[in-house]
Amino acid sequence: MRKLQSQGVHHITLVGADRQTSIDFWEGILGMPFIFEQPNLDRASESHLYFDPGDGRLITVFTDENRKPDPGRTPTDIGCVHHIAFAVSRATFQQAVERLNEREIRNSGVKDRGFMDSIYFEDPLGLLIELASYRFEPPAGHSHAEVLMEAHRIRVARGDYAIAEVHLADAIEALTERSRPSLSADRAPKNPY
Repeated sequence: MRKLQSQGVHHITLVGADRQTSIDFWEGILGMPFIFEQPNLDRASESHLYFDPGDGRLITVFTDENRKPDPGRTPTDIGCVHHIAFAVSRATFQQAVERLNEREIRNSGVKDRGFMDSIYFEDPLGLLIELASYRFEPPAGHSHAEVLMEAHRIRVARGDYAIAEVHLADAIEALTERSRPSLSADRAPKNPY
């Protein structure tokens, strides 16, 4: 059977409370421009707000002025969303805890994830949000996913527990050597495993 091949996330839609709570959080705290609003075409009593998370794709929120924010943690049952992670630059990431603390937003502090660093906090409706910053840049012509797939192969071959920076460095080297020819006769491809 043929696949329905995805080409990326088109948008994520969340159920919000009132309009201003969404604008204050998504644009006011996370810096996502509020780009347009229209009625929820499936429920006339709701509004549909659209925000740009930074890559031109969309985060949208259904709002209703009769709903009040409930900061209790959103469900994490099977089939529910656990959290949403947003990429931030290294420079922004280094300032994130301080900026969250200035707003008195409880957060996890920096969490070491081996190939990236993370900070977690909840939105005004209890949805867990992650700010994520990679510890590497992929070589020209390659994606973060390609580097992580190669790093995973190296990690598994070595019997290591999780991807670490050494796996990333070796993956970047392997991808670079495979994609860039050299006139050097003694440059034999190395087995990174």
